[in-house]
Amino acid sequence: MTDTPYPLDPIDLTTKLVAIASVNPALVPGGAGESDIADYCLAWLNHYGFETYRLEKHPGRPSVVGVMRGSGHGKSLMLNGHIDTVTLAGYDGDPLTPRIDGNRMYGRGAFDMKNGVAANMIATVRAAQTGLAGDVIVCCVADEEHASLGTAEVLEQFTADAGIVTEPMSLEPTLWHKGFMWIDVTIHGRAYHGSRPEFGIDAIAKAGHFLAALDSLATEMNTREGHPRLGPGSIHASMIKGGEEASSYPAACTITIERRTIPGETPEMVVDELTDILDRLVIEVPDFAYSIEPGLVRQPFETDAQSNIAQCLLRHAEKVLGQEPKLRAEPFWTDASLMDQAGIPTLLFGADGAGAHAADEWVDIDSVRQLTEVLVGVITEWCG
Repeated sequence: MTDTPYPLDPIDLTTKLVAIASVNPALVPGGAGESDIADYCLAWLNHYGFETYRLEKHPGRPSVVGVMRGSGHGKSLMLNGHIDTVTLAGYDGDPLTPRIDGNRMYGRGAFDMKNGVAANMIATVRAAQTGLAGDVIVCCVADEEHASLGTAEVLEQFTADAGIVTEPMSLEPTLWHKGFMWIDVTIHGRAYHGSRPEFGIDAIAKAGHFLAALDSLATEMNTREGHPRLGPGSIHASMIKGGEEASSYPAACTITIERRTIPGETPEMVVDELTDILDRLVIEVPDFAYSIEPGLVRQPFETDAQSNIAQCLLRHAEKVLGQEPKLRAEPFWTDASLMDQAGIPTLLFGADGAGAHAADEWVDIDSVRQLTEVLVGVITEWCG
C-alpha cells in the first residue's frame, strides 16, 4: 500500500474510497451522502489533468464528472460508477476500515462498487498516456442505490458514443437486466364507527380480494415463457397501509406493488394488466372501489452483443482473462438502462466478489486489476 493521496494503483485507490463514508441518505436518514467522496474524486481527477465538473442539482447529493480530452476526431466513451453505498449498520467489523485478507479486500462498498469507480479513473489515466483521439468521460455518480439521481443528472449534460458501467459482474459482460415499476393501488371503503357495520365498508377486507388476485397473477407469470435470457417478469406486494384506529372501519387501504419487467414490457402494459384485475373485482365484489397511481419506472436493459462497443470489450476481456468471457443477464436494475435510454450503447462489466448489501462485503483483488487492464485496452482502442 502507498501513502500517496492520489494513488494510481486500483487497489490503493479502492482503499481510499472505501474509507470515505458515503451512505445514501435516501436509504438511511442521516446517512453521510456523497459530498465527501465527491470532493475526493474531484481532487483526484484534477490532479491527473481531467476537465472536471461537480453536478449538484439536488443539494447534498453531488456527482462528479471528469473528462479526459482527446486530440479530436475520435469516438468518445462514458465510464460510469456509483459512489454511494447502502447502510453501515449491521456490518461485521469496521465497514470503513478496508481489510485485506489474501486476495480479498473487505469493507462497505469494496464490492458494490468503489472498485469499479477506481478502475474507471485509473484506466483512463493509463490509456491517456498512449495518446487518445476521443474523449473519455468518467462519471462518479450519486444515488444509484435509490433513484439514480446522479446518472440522470449527468445525462442531462453529457453524452458519448458508447458507455460501460463497472458494476461488479464477476468479469462477465452483462448485456441484459430487468426493469421495475412501483405502483400504488388504493382500495376505498367507508369510514364509520366499528359498532355500525351497516354503514361502514372495510377497505382492508376488500383489499384481501385484490391481494389474492395478485398472488394468482404472480403464480401465472412464473409460467410465462418470458425473455430468453431473463425469463419472465414478476410481481409482488411490497407494502400495505390502512386504517386509523381499532374502533373504526378503514376508509382506505393502500398496497404498494413492485413489478419487475423484461424487454418488451411497457409501463402501460403493466397498468393495464392490473386495471383488468381491479375492474373484474368491481363487478364480482360488492362495494369494491379502487384507484391506481403509477410511481417510479425504470426500464429493462438489453444491448446487442454484436454492437461495436460490446465486441471491443469482448476482445479485450478475452485477451486479459485468457478465455472467451461468459455473457451474463441479471434480475436487478442498474444505471446502464438510463444510459441506453439516452442513446448511448452501453454494457456492464465489473469485478468479482460478494456481499453487496450484506454484513460481509469483499472484492477479489486480482479481478479488480484485470478489470482495470480490460478498460485500458477498451479505451485505447475505442478512443484511439
